[in-house]
Amino acid sequence: MVSGLQSGRTPPLILEFIKELADYEKMLQEVVADQATLEEWIFDKQKAEVIFALEGEKEVGFALFFHNFSTFLGRAGIYLEDLFVKPEYRGKGYGKALLKKLASIAVERKCGRLEWWCLDWNEPSIGFYLSLGAEPMSDWTVYRIAGETLADLAQ
Repeated sequence: MVSGLQSGRTPPLILEFIKELADYEKMLQEVVADQATLEEWIFDKQKAEVIFALEGEKEVGFALFFHNFSTFLGRAGIYLEDLFVKPEYRGKGYGKALLKKLASIAVERKCGRLEWWCLDWNEPSIGFYLSLGAEPMSDWTVYRIAGETLADLAQ
C-alpha cells in the first residue's frame, strides 16, 4: 500500500537510490555522481527534480525527472531519467504511484508528454509500462556523445 509521495530529500539519499538502480541495471561502475554534484545540479541549479515513494516514513522508491521541449508540440514535456522501487517493495503500487504523480505534474504544468527510456532486456519494467498504456518508440534510435568525444566535439 502506498503511504505517500514526497519531493526533495537529500543528496545522500538520492545518490543511494541512483546506485541501487545502477546496480540493478548492471552499470554501477558507471556512476560518477557524488553528493556535491547532486547538490549543485538538483538543488542549487534546479536542473532536475526528485520525488520519493514512502511506506510510512521510509523511502522505498524514487523518480528523478526534468523538463525537455517538443518543437512539434510547441511546449515542454517531462523526461523521466530514473524510476526505481526497491526490490522488496515492488508489486505494491509504488511504481504506478510515482508515474501517476509525474503524469499529474505534467498535466498541472501543461506539458505535452511524459517520456523515458527503458533497457531492452528489462522485461518486467517493459510489461509494467505497457500495462499503463505507454507506447514504445520503435522508430527512434538513441544517440549519445559524452566524455572525451564530447570534449573533442566542443573544440
